[in-house]
Amino acid sequence: MANGYIQKETSTCWIARIEHYRNGKRRYVSKAFATEKEAKEHLQNQQSAKNNGEFVEPSKVTLTVLFDEWLDTIRPRVTPRTADGYQCLLDRYVRPELGSRRVNQLETRDIQKLYASMQSQKSLGARIVRHTHAVLRQVLEQAVEWKLILRNPADSLKRKLPKVSEAERRVLDETEAGAFLKACNEKPNGLIFEFALLSGMRPEEYLALQWRDLNFERNTAQVRRALVRHKKVWRFQEPKTKGSKRTVTIPASLSRKLAIHKRVQAEQRLKIGKEWEAHDLVFCSEFGTPLSIPNLTYRYFRPILEKAKLPQIRLYDLRHSHATLLLAADEHLKVVSERLGHSTIRLTADTYSHVLEGMQQATASKLEDMLYGT
Repeated sequence: MANGYIQKETSTCWIARIEHYRNGKRRYVSKAFATEKEAKEHLQNQQSAKNNGEFVEPSKVTLTVLFDEWLDTIRPRVTPRTADGYQCLLDRYVRPELGSRRVNQLETRDIQKLYASMQSQKSLGARIVRHTHAVLRQVLEQAVEWKLILRNPADSLKRKLPKVSEAERRVLDETEAGAFLKACNEKPNGLIFEFALLSGMRPEEYLALQWRDLNFERNTAQVRRALVRHKKVWRFQEPKTKGSKRTVTIPASLSRKLAIHKRVQAEQRLKIGKEWEAHDLVFCSEFGTPLSIPNLTYRYFRPILEKAKLPQIRLYDLRHSHATLLLAADEHLKVVSERLGHSTIRLTADTYSHVLEGMQQATASKLEDMLYGT
């Protein structure tokens, strides 16, 4: 049994002290209670935790200090863009509310109040709340490993997070997709967005696509790299996950359009001459340089949506539209998952659960027609 004792200070103050060693030196951790009973219960709990290897020494480390130390350790392991994204979420939403709080005093309800405030007072969507939670949970998990806290107070909140509504993930249905493709044929750079819808690739994947990745005989496109921009500097990097490296079959009509696009681009390259930057990109600027997603969105994508009289959606929503259209057409979930480059089928099922629910209803109707007749 670990050493400790109870000491009476006044008639309404009892001190519970637990002995422990740090760096070879004996120390005492003390806490005051209003009654002797409370002090004894605390001492017993602390002794039990220490005997089980679960004792955590109280610390004055605040969340702000923890955030900075965690970011220093995470930066070498992720891309600069990812690390900056983590920091942005913490700086914008968590530090102002909880930054001054000691790590060992943070409770689950504090985090719940933060998320509620983000939604009610700041009118933020479920997606931002979930992203913030994912980062904060990683930080607090590190605090557990560093023995600043015994348990992660964010762990129990996973099932209580707000769900992302369909309104936040607006996709094109079959009729809208047809109107969109028609508008793509009539607007500059429309082929990029047609490819995005029909391939289901991520923007950073098809903007990194090179001509050697295309096979015009088999009508396929290989995902081998991703285009990443960070502080006005671009580079190629490995795709998002191991499963992201994949071969995607595309419609023959799209393949023929790409072949024509290749000839047009070759003519442009000869016209530009020495000013052309040879990166072998399928989709690039008039000088051969990689395209910027924001510039592509505002200058070309949104005008196409307006031409087709469609609501303003994100460029990434073409990927969601691709998956939704395939699932609605009864394509096998595994095939859709492989086309998207998801790490697991479960991820695909969770992401498009609203579509799968609709398919369940359709399946029930088919069974009724088959077995009962109409």
